[in-house]
Amino acid sequence: MALPKEEIKKLILSSIPDAVIDIKDLMGDNNHYSANIKSKMFNGLSKIDQHKLVYKALKGKMGNELHALSLNTEVK
Repeated sequence: MALPKEEIKKLILSSIPDAVIDIKDLMGDNNHYSANIKSKMFNGLSKIDQHKLVYKALKGKMGNELHALSLNTEVK
């Protein structure tokens, strides 16, 4: 089952409301994405902790409805 990029944005914004998100569908299959995410919430966090914050926002969909997500996170 695929996950549309608008649903991914909605999930991320529900946990990281100030996020600026750019998502690209890498394969055209709604299942392999690349995401650039900027947020003030990433300030003071390591890249690993920033990515954990994003994965937590996805509420268990990573590895299930969402097969692959390449993340690039930055402090806004």
